[in-house]
Amino acid sequence: MPSVLHTEVVGDGPTIVLAHGFTQTARLWGRFGELVTGARRAVFVDLPGHGGSSEVRADLEEGGAMVVAAAGEGPFDLVGYSIGARFALHAALGAPGRVRRLVLLGATGGIEDDQLRAERRRRDEATADALEDTGDVAAFVDSWLAAPMFATLRGADAGAAERRANSAAGLASSLRLAGAGTQSPLWGRLGELEMPVLAIAGATDLRYQEHALRIASLVARGTFAVIPGAGHATHLEQPGTTGVVVAHWLAATEEAGD
Repeated sequence: MPSVLHTEVVGDGPTIVLAHGFTQTARLWGRFGELVTGARRAVFVDLPGHGGSSEVRADLEEGGAMVVAAAGEGPFDLVGYSIGARFALHAALGAPGRVRRLVLLGATGGIEDDQLRAERRRRDEATADALEDTGDVAAFVDSWLAAPMFATLRGADAGAAERRANSAAGLASSLRLAGAGTQSPLWGRLGELEMPVLAIAGATDLRYQEHALRIASLVARGTFAVIPGAGHATHLEQPGTTGVVVAHWLAATEEAGD
């Protein structure tokens, strides 16, 4: 299997890497991506099992290392959403000297209860099996976007057509190798992160608000932000507001010498 992630690189300047959510691709950052990247060298990655990396197979630790490699040489800022945030956390913990600043959208440090984590893994395995059995990515994407966590995400903003271009085998592998049930709890390791960290959640995404606040409180230099009028996919539901929050935070930490 390939061990290098497909990337789309735009612009020049300091490097910022963006890691998307499950069923998404590097091409679904939209207006948020434009606001955040600015005068930077933006590296949009296709995560393992997605888009141009559909043949790549990697767990969270391996995928985190691939994200670091995709950045090229030198320090870089890293933005991760949902599963992309899981990869981003592993990247930052695995290569703390490389990740300069970390932005986490809809992130968690993992499921702490062993039984609940095992149950989630079993559910993801069953979902992956069913997806491979049918091979119907379009129906799977529609079902995924119908989940309660995306209740406030407008259909026009979801990028369903791009999501449907993913492969059944790739998405199934992502669930099996990097689903929420595979993530060993990282809460006890967050204190290792010395870089500035911005943890964001949507105003109606109460569970991930708790996660974001906890992440910001456990890292050395954490900031917590809530985006009004947004659920789990803050960067798609409120791209302007989320983009401005992240861009201002990047500028402020730059001025502070972080």
